[in-house]
Amino acid sequence: MKRTLCDHSVSRYREIIQPIFPSLLSDYVENMSSPAACDEFVDSAMLTLQTALDVVAPLKPRIVKPRPASPWYNAETRSFKQAARKLERLWRRSSSEHSFSAWKNSLLAYKQALRKAKTSYYSSLIEKNKNNPRFLFSTVARLTNSHSSVEPSIPLTLSCDDFLQFFNDKISTIRNKIDELLPNIRSDKAQATNQESLLNPPTMLDNFTTVDGADVASIIMSSKPSTCLLDPIPTKLFKQTLPLTIDTILTIINTSLVTGYVPQSFKFAVIKPLLKKPTLDPDLLVSYRPISNLPFLSKVLERVVVKQLCQHLQDNSLFEHFQSGFRAHHSTETALVKVTNDLLLAADDGLVSILVLLDLSAAFDTIDHSILLQRLEWDIGIRGAALCWFKSYLSNRYQFVNVNQQSSTYSRVSCGVPQGSVLGPILFTLYMLPLGNIIRKHGIKFHCYADDTQLYLSIKPDQTRQVDKLSSCVRDIKTWMSANYLLLNPEKTEVIIIGPKNARDSLSDQIVTLDNVSVASSTTVRNLGVLFDPDLSFKPHINQACRTAFFHLRNIAKIRNILSKNDAEKLVHAFVTSRLDHCNSLLVACPKSSLKSYQLVQNAAARLLTGTNRREHITPVLQALHWLPIEFRIRFKILLLTYKTINGMGPSYLRDALVPYHPNRTLRSQNAGLLVVPRVCKSTVGARAFSYQAPVLWNQLPVNIKEADTVSTFKVRLKTFLFEKAYGQASSNQTKPTVQSKLP
Repeated sequence: MKRTLCDHSVSRYREIIQPIFPSLLSDYVENMSSPAACDEFVDSAMLTLQTALDVVAPLKPRIVKPRPASPWYNAETRSFKQAARKLERLWRRSSSEHSFSAWKNSLLAYKQALRKAKTSYYSSLIEKNKNNPRFLFSTVARLTNSHSSVEPSIPLTLSCDDFLQFFNDKISTIRNKIDELLPNIRSDKAQATNQESLLNPPTMLDNFTTVDGADVASIIMSSKPSTCLLDPIPTKLFKQTLPLTIDTILTIINTSLVTGYVPQSFKFAVIKPLLKKPTLDPDLLVSYRPISNLPFLSKVLERVVVKQLCQHLQDNSLFEHFQSGFRAHHSTETALVKVTNDLLLAADDGLVSILVLLDLSAAFDTIDHSILLQRLEWDIGIRGAALCWFKSYLSNRYQFVNVNQQSSTYSRVSCGVPQGSVLGPILFTLYMLPLGNIIRKHGIKFHCYADDTQLYLSIKPDQTRQVDKLSSCVRDIKTWMSANYLLLNPEKTEVIIIGPKNARDSLSDQIVTLDNVSVASSTTVRNLGVLFDPDLSFKPHINQACRTAFFHLRNIAKIRNILSKNDAEKLVHAFVTSRLDHCNSLLVACPKSSLKSYQLVQNAAARLLTGTNRREHITPVLQALHWLPIEFRIRFKILLLTYKTINGMGPSYLRDALVPYHPNRTLRSQNAGLLVVPRVCKSTVGARAFSYQAPVLWNQLPVNIKEADTVSTFKVRLKTFLFEKAYGQASSNQTKPTVQSKLP
C-alpha cells in the first residue's frame, strides 16, 4: 500500500483541515478541565489529520514492478542508445568507413551521456543524504557489490510476537534475578536515600512554564522529519501545514504542562528491533536491542519539558559533575580527555592506574518507576503539577513490535524509560545520581557516560593492598544497583592496568572481584569507542581506525570514475575523515611514528580525490585541498576544546584543568589571555596530558584569535593560522581557507 502526495494534494489537504481545527479548539476550551476531555480532544485532532489525508491521498495497492538495474537510465540516454544502434545496423549493412565512423562517434556520445546521467543520479543521492551515514554506506556497498557490508534485514522466521515475548522475558528475568540476590537491601537502601534527601532539599520546580507558538514552531521545524507508524500524517506534511494547526498543538502542549497530564495517545510506542552489531547473527533474537519509536507530537512535548528540566538542573547545579551523557557541551571525547589526562598525570608521577569499565544489562529497560519518581521529588526537587506530569508520563505506557509490516499485540510497560524518546536518557542520568557519592566515599576517581561507568585508581607500585579498596567500591556499587533494579554484568566488565611498564609488573597478577567473579586485566579495552592500551600509546586504536578507513577508501576508489570531485569529497569526509577526527584530541603530542599511519590514510584520500600519482609529492595536493595535516588537525581539536572551555561552552571538569595566568606584579602579559603551564616530569607521558598541551598550544596563539567573539570566527582564524604554520608563509598568498572548507 502506498500514498501519492503532490503539490495539488497538499493544497487540497490544507483546504480540508483549515475550517475544522478552529471549531475543535473552541469546543475543547469550554470543557478542558478533565483528562478525559484532553484525550478526546487529542484523538479528535489526530483523527482529523488522518481522515483528511485519506481523502486527498488514499492508500492504494502498490504494484511491485522489477526495478531497472540502472535507475539513472532516462529518456535522454535511451535516445542516444537508439541512435547508436541504428547507425550500427547501417554500418553492418554497408560496411563503409563513413558509416563506421558515424557509429563510433554516436557510441561515444552515448557512453558520455550514460556516464553523465549516472554521475548526476548519484550526486543527487549523496547531496540529499549527506547527513545520513547509514544510507551513504549502503549506497556505496551496493555500488561496489559489497553485499556482506549491507546490514541484513530481519528474517521472516522471526515474528513480531517472538520479539515482544523475548524483550519482555529478558526484563522479567533480570528483575527476578535481582529480587533473588538481595531481597532486603533494596527497601533499606531506598529508605536511607530518601531520609538523606529530606535533610537538604534543593530549590523546587512546582510547575512547568507555558510556551508560546514561536517556541513550539521552532522545536517542530528543527526536528528531524522522521515519521512514526503511530503518526496520523507524515512529518514532512505536518510541517507544511503547521500554520493551520499551531494553535491546536499549542493548546495540547500547554494544557499538558498546566494540568500535569500526558495524553494517553502519546504513551504508545512502536518497538523496532535493531541489530546490535552487523557481525551478529540476524536469525537470533539475542542479537537485537529494542528501540522505541514515539509519535512526533509526543517528542515535541518531551522537548519542551526537557528544556525546562535541564534549565532547573543547571540553575541548581544538580547534574553529576562527572556525568557526560546527554548534556550540552559534553561528549564521549570530553569524557575520554578527562580520564586520559588523569591517567597520564598519574603515570608521570610514577603511579600505576587500574581502570575498570563496568557494564550494565538492559539498564534503560529495568528502571523502577517508583524509585525514579522518588528521586525526582526528593533529590531534584520536582513537586506539584510538574511531578504529576512525570507520574502521568510514566504510567499506563504501552508498546508493540512492528517487524516486516506486521504488528504484535500491545504490552503494558511497567518499568524502564523508552530508549528512543527525548526524555528517557535524561531521566536515566537522574536515576543514577546517587552513584557518584557512593564512589566518592571510597576515594576512587570515576567518570560516567549514560550507563557506561569507569572507575580508576592510581597507586604506587608497592601499594598492592589498595586494590581491595577498588573491589570494595565495586561491591557497594553492585549493592546500590541491586537496590535500584540495575544489574551489573560481570562477563562484560573489563579491567586494564595502565602506567610505566616496570610498575605494571607488580600488579600484573592483581584482579578485581565482582559478584564473586574474578576479572583479570586485559591488554586492550574498548572505552567509549576508543581502544585503550597499557601504555596509552593508542596504537591499537590507530591501527583499527586505519584499517577501517582504508576499507572505505578502496570502496570509494571503485566508484570514483562515476563521481564528481565534490561528491567524492563528501564520501571521503563521511567515511574517512570522520574516523581520523574521532577523539583525535587523545593523540596530541604522540610520536610522529604513531601518527604516520593516520597521515598515510589522509595522503591516500587526497590522491584518490585529485588523481595524483603516488610518486608525486603530496604536500602541494593537501595544500590545494585546504586540508590540515594530521598533526595540525589534532592541534585544531585541542585548541577548539580549550576555547570552548574558557568561554563557558565546555565541561566544568575540563575548565578545572585550565588555570588562567595572573602574574604577581604588573606585566604586559597579564592581559594576553595566557594559561598556566603545569610542570611535568616526562615529555612522553605528562607532556601529553590535556592540562599541559592545552596551555602550551593556547599561549602560542595570537591575541586576535583568542579574543574571537564566536566559535565560527575562532575556527576561521585558527585554521588560517595553523594552515600557514603547516605549509609555510607561501600559503598566505593563496586563498584563505574558511570554516566551510571541510575542516582540516
